[in-house]
Amino acid sequence: MTHRSAGSFGTGVHWLSLMSANNNSEVEIKFVVHDKDALVRSLQSAGFREQTASTFEANTLYDLPSGNLRRAGEILRLRVYGDSWKLTHKSRGTAARHKTRVEHETAVANGEEMHAILTALGYLPAFRYEKYRSEWTDGTGEVVIDRTPIGDFAEIEGTPEWIDHTAKVLHVDPKDYITSSYAELFFRWKSRTGSDAHNMTFGETGTAHP
Repeated sequence: MTHRSAGSFGTGVHWLSLMSANNNSEVEIKFVVHDKDALVRSLQSAGFREQTASTFEANTLYDLPSGNLRRAGEILRLRVYGDSWKLTHKSRGTAARHKTRVEHETAVANGEEMHAILTALGYLPAFRYEKYRSEWTDGTGEVVIDRTPIGDFAEIEGTPEWIDHTAKVLHVDPKDYITSSYAELFFRWKSRTGSDAHNMTFGETGTAHP
């Protein structure tokens, strides 16, 4: 074990303070995709390039047995995208024209071990959702296209001005902006369809993989 002096420990605390002061704000909107091929053509015409082809993604949201995170509007998520794992925490944020929330995210080397750590700390899987995601960028912001068990959606993420400009280029009207999470969209879909699925997975919803 390496022993730290009081001075070096103080430096570490200062570094953590700087990290906290430089939080990453995520600003995004979703919209329903009615014609994926037409959207891809619009992205290509607007100078976007595909960073990642459509890749399977599985997400697990964790919460305490008391449901504290859900009630606070916060998200603790373990995601696998292809072969890459990430752990993410998102604050409640605000939802007006765009959805804005503070996001902390880090790569995880071993998803099973991260799950074991979370459960050892008292967190339990609360909700799972799946999708196939392709990622597009113009070098300034990002557009992703999601094929989900409850339909096709896209997200535009960047500065508010860039989001609105990109939406206009892609023929998305601001009245069609969606600021709801996938969990919220799923439970609306469940209420509308009468499905008994508990998670937004292809298996539980009976939706074929694209």
